[in-house]
Amino acid sequence: MSKTTAVNFSKQAQAHYAAGPVIILGSGASAAFGMPGMWELSQHLIKHVDITDAHSKDQEEWGRFCDLLNQEVDLETALHKVHLCEEITNAVVRATWDLLNPNDIEIFKKSIKNNDLFPLGTLLRSMFRSTRDVIDVITTNYDRLAEYACEQEGLHHFTGFTHGYRRILASEDHLRSQRQVNIWKVHGSLDWYKSPGRTVCGLPNMLDMPDDYEPMIVTPGAEKYRITHGEPFRTAISRSDQAIVEANSYLCIGFGFNDQHIQEKLIEGCMQHKKPVTVITYALTDSAKEFLFGQGVVNFLAIERGEHDNQSIIHSSLASDPLIVEENFWSVAGYLGLIL
Repeated sequence: MSKTTAVNFSKQAQAHYAAGPVIILGSGASAAFGMPGMWELSQHLIKHVDITDAHSKDQEEWGRFCDLLNQEVDLETALHKVHLCEEITNAVVRATWDLLNPNDIEIFKKSIKNNDLFPLGTLLRSMFRSTRDVIDVITTNYDRLAEYACEQEGLHHFTGFTHGYRRILASEDHLRSQRQVNIWKVHGSLDWYKSPGRTVCGLPNMLDMPDDYEPMIVTPGAEKYRITHGEPFRTAISRSDQAIVEANSYLCIGFGFNDQHIQEKLIEGCMQHKKPVTVITYALTDSAKEFLFGQGVVNFLAIERGEHDNQSIIHSSLASDPLIVEENFWSVAGYLGLIL
């Protein structure tokens, strides 16, 4: 890479960052910490969802679903191809929680011993060195890694609930803070539950599911578009839409561009209003490539991993061809070295 080219990409990254981006986190942001991905989840569901009490027709539908997964159909596509009854859907949600929650808590334990575990926290702290007093983070992930990243840096964060051990729904201004990170979790969170009285609450870092409580997380598939019409999802999606509309730029971390809850406003911002977008990820998905390269986005910078961790492939609206560099710019830690 020539010095001139390096400066151009660095300047583009810094310009996108200086515009004060909204941050969009996808599953790739959590995979970097060892959180199970869709394949591990699909295998877990096949092994652990108990359908013995379900109606025979519902058991047959579950069998179709498992066959699709065994044929390596991705989880979201499989859930769109079958119709699981409410009983089995609830079992899928609970099994998802059972798989992810212990992994999430183990990462939290690691963060207690390692104050530098989350580069995202360093990124958020750097963004507050400007005059900004609010940063919006939008995530499709259920885990609490964004919250842990904030707490690593002593930053006040808001996820739609009050603070404390028994949290209730609240507005983002229920507490006064000079600096605040809003984390809009459009598909729910591992610490959101529906109580036996059908009220929504937040119970942090529970090792086991409270008796008669239901996890408030939305699994992939057609059902998520029905379930997210209710609270707390409706508010999270509405506020994430508002954040995307009001943002001057976008920073996507491990986001695959496969979610309709985020896509429409993001496309509108990049296409109609020509707002800059930066994508850093392990590997660009086909949907990400179509979004960036096939829809006329005029100001983009996308960085993915090359053949090894210390190699990056840089795609930019400034160049007609991708550029391979022998440096790590595709991870959050590597990206920080590019902009700071």
